[in-house]
Amino acid sequence: MAQVSRLKKRYDDEIVTQIMKDNGFKSPMRVPRLEKVVLNIGLGEAIQNPRAMEAATTDLTTISGQKPLITKAKKSIAAFKLREDMTIGAKVTLRGQRMYDFIDRLINVALPRIRDFHGVPRDSFDGRGNYTLGIKEQIIFPEINYDKIDKIRGLQVAIVTTARTDEEGRQLLELMGMPFAKQN
Repeated sequence: MAQVSRLKKRYDDEIVTQIMKDNGFKSPMRVPRLEKVVLNIGLGEAIQNPRAMEAATTDLTTISGQKPLITKAKKSIAAFKLREDMTIGAKVTLRGQRMYDFIDRLINVALPRIRDFHGVPRDSFDGRGNYTLGIKEQIIFPEINYDKIDKIRGLQVAIVTTARTDEEGRQLLELMGMPFAKQN
């Protein structure tokens, strides 16, 4: 049998009962849960430097543990010297075991490595309980070898939940250990 993620076990054992108690839910199926995590690197520089795409996909593979999908431009934009179907980014969708392992590493290892870190923004929810986080440097992940990167790149992390409201999504992520910034 596959080993269950530490975060998934905590979700099943503690977080579900806590949310049910706090919100008065009758069924554990009503409790919000993680659906997927999408990691995305947008590479406008890939237009001039095709090797940037190789480096970005290598970094994304190292961070996520799976091969990224190359994203292409949907339409041409002359001001950016962009043509339709040019490669402009890479993304990975994580589900199941890899998703829980990534969130666990993000919360407990990567985010604390950010210099002058005071928590992630509380207001980055979309109105439906999904959370998006921008990371400025891929080097906060311990898997990335600092000596082997060609350039520091940022990435977006979209955490998609089954929560119906931002409050439910925030409560779920707080109970999982997401270090939200203190309110003023």
